Amino acid sequence: MFASVLSAAIFGVEVCPVQVEADVSNGLPSFIMVGFPSAQVKEAQDRVRTALKNNGYQFPPKRITVNFAPADVKKEGAGFDVPVAAAVLAAFGMISPQVVSGVMMSGEIGLDGEIHGVSGILPIVLCARNLGSRFCVVPYDNLKEGRLVSDVPVAGVKNLKELIECLQNPEPYLKMKTEADKGLTIKPGRGMDFSDIEGQEGAKRAAEIAVSGFHNILFIGSPGTGKTMLARRLPTIMPGLGFEEKLELTRIYSIAGLLSREHPLISERPFRSPHHTSTPQAIAGGGRNPRPGEITLAHKGVLFLDEMPEFSRASLELLRQPMEDKVIQIARASGLYSFPADFMLCAAMNPCPCGYYPDLNRCTCSAGEISHYMGKISRPLLDRIDISTEVPPISFSQLHCGKKGETSLIIRKRVEKVQKIQAERYKDERINFNSQLDSSQIDKFCPLTDSASRLLARAFDEIAFSARSYHRILKVARTIADMDGEEFIADCHIGEALSYRVFDKDSVIK
Repeated sequence: MFASVLSAAIFGVEVCPVQVEADVSNGLPSFIMVGFPSAQVKEAQDRVRTALKNNGYQFPPKRITVNFAPADVKKEGAGFDVPVAAAVLAAFGMISPQVVSGVMMSGEIGLDGEIHGVSGILPIVLCARNLGSRFCVVPYDNLKEGRLVSDVPVAGVKNLKELIECLQNPEPYLKMKTEADKGLTIKPGRGMDFSDIEGQEGAKRAAEIAVSGFHNILFIGSPGTGKTMLARRLPTIMPGLGFEEKLELTRIYSIAGLLSREHPLISERPFRSPHHTSTPQAIAGGGRNPRPGEITLAHKGVLFLDEMPEFSRASLELLRQPMEDKVIQIARASGLYSFPADFMLCAAMNPCPCGYYPDLNRCTCSAGEISHYMGKISRPLLDRIDISTEVPPISFSQLHCGKKGETSLIIRKRVEKVQKIQAERYKDERINFNSQLDSSQIDKFCPLTDSASRLLARAFDEIAFSARSYHRILKVARTIADMDGEEFIADCHIGEALSYRVFDKDSVIK
């Protein structure tokens, strides 16, 4: 007898529907899997056969053939155990082939018949919604994650016995209540606030501009001046995520296997801070079957590179393309994988190897050492950083004045107001922020006053900007003008934007 069950395979962050077909025929007893399964998927035949035997399902000696269609796509992961078991049971006539028709399944089976959770359930359920499946069967451990998609019925099962009962009578399992139905959007507090930062008003201003326009930012300063404190508080002044954005992030983290089973919905903007020893593959993503890297895990949030010059040259240079295109593409023999990478880069670095330049009383670095240290970051990468600002040492009076600065809530309200201005301006342009303007859009949306145009022309001649730096200055100036509620970019806006080009002015090393 022949039976077919619906499942799915994950490639990068995309999902491909897979028909798991089983056929039982006379012949030499065997269990054969075809359709380009990986070694991990082939192991399912032993897990499934042993689990069925241990749960009292005895099969006559027959030839069992399982096919995964389409056959030109490699199947990875342990999530095919449940559909293989259901297809085999239906092929032997132990359950009706009709009960598995139009049902999406995924899950791993233990030798005792217990069904264990797997990663990637949310994108599989979304795929089931697009295909119009009757309902989904997932491991009970993944039930909360599966039910994030409200318009697809999802049932959770704990073992083979429940799997068969669910397929024959799904209603009790589809109506089963969980905590996921009550409070999926629990948002744990980060416990951090901009009011914690003493002084550094200039750096705070730069941070607010960066978040308002989603600009990349670089903090330069001596150790202990608050660069990391500033960076870690950037998400606290970012507007909240919409539900579709939450689902998009949860989908990525589900594939990466980083979701909490208790509260699976990602409700905060990501803040990723990889160590400087991270490999290019860890940052970009990769592997035999590529998985999301730090760039993709920072999607819609902040990617923070602390001690930026300590990262390998290869790790830094791979940032250039996704910073421009907001997507990273990884080529493998099996195909081309595209991962979303719409992140805000925040980096921090010292002005020299010892960290104390230009304080010549404390700095022990030679001019050559400083030049070599700063040269670890290439010019093309620096050109893609919209704002670079110095974070000066804090004075004793600033630390002990007892005066608290603005809270993150106050700053976030201003940021939301500026981002609403941008959303309205670009509603027909398929972009959301000033940082995403291309050269033609800059001409359209960045009008200059006469005095601003003269100032920018003089700065361009004296400092010799690259064309990319010129465009970045205009984008930042556009954000500053929006913060002031101005339609035209004035000379004061250009002047402040120019002050955030530390490397162009060569003010760090003299």
